[in-house]
Amino acid sequence: MRSVVADDMSALTRRLTLAALSIALGAALGPTVVTGSADAAAAYAPAATARIHPGTQMYTRGAQCTANFVYADGAGHTYVGYAAHCAGTGAATDTDGCKAASLPLGTRVTFAEGGNPATEGTAVGRGTLAYSSWLTMKHLGPGAADTCAYNDLALVRVDAVDVRKVNPSVPFFGGPTGLHTGRVATGDKVYSYGNSSLRGGVEPLSPKVGAGIGDDAADGGWSHPVYTATPGIPGDSGSGFLDARGRALGVLSTVAVAPLPASNGVGDLGKELAFAQSHSGIAGLHLVRGTEPFSPVL
Repeated sequence: MRSVVADDMSALTRRLTLAALSIALGAALGPTVVTGSADAAAAYAPAATARIHPGTQMYTRGAQCTANFVYADGAGHTYVGYAAHCAGTGAATDTDGCKAASLPLGTRVTFAEGGNPATEGTAVGRGTLAYSSWLTMKHLGPGAADTCAYNDLALVRVDAVDVRKVNPSVPFFGGPTGLHTGRVATGDKVYSYGNSSLRGGVEPLSPKVGAGIGDDAADGGWSHPVYTATPGIPGDSGSGFLDARGRALGVLSTVAVAPLPASNGVGDLGKELAFAQSHSGIAGLHLVRGTEPFSPVL
């Protein structure tokens, strides 16, 4: 296990990037655009048979992370999101995306199912790293400290041959129904889906329900700390979170060891996506809504 350092941008909260831990263990912000369910239904596989979807395991040179949501661009290409630090090459304490090292765009990523500590499971598709907030921020030069600390989104462009295996719906819960913007208040319900390889494929642990524990005004709205009944662990990095209305809320980025042990830092997707729309060079980039209705059954 790597050492822990203080992050002075969040009241000295100590944070560890979950993807790096998994290795140890085995500009104005533009508006966002969301497609309708009908568009998604026409383009993608039925939710019941899709092999690539929110919550799917993603492997990048041995590091396992988790897919958050599906995105598309104006040219009709399909992307799956995870955390930018999932392609990071530094230490678990490297949470400043403006300084941290990362694999280059063009790096190949594998979508898989059934991964566990002994095997990467069965490959169900592949894609290419097409955008990284970390690489983009380093290219742009010094930026706002909050953005550097919490902007943690990467997009993997799905190979054309595998697009028909994709569905944008979140398993178990359905949605996303749109995009959340604004704060997450203490007690606000949140929902997530994903199964780190460290859980050994125990599917009942995939759906997660939790609540916000109060945003820190000091981070400019870039991060939402939450607790879930089964906390995020290494390998869950990149998982998507929904709010109580089924809207895409954020991306799992960090786990805190102080002052709120086992809480998770969820990056604000509205801000992360707007940054990507402004700086990725991907024309028409947008979040794709799920084809299945949101149903918070837990």
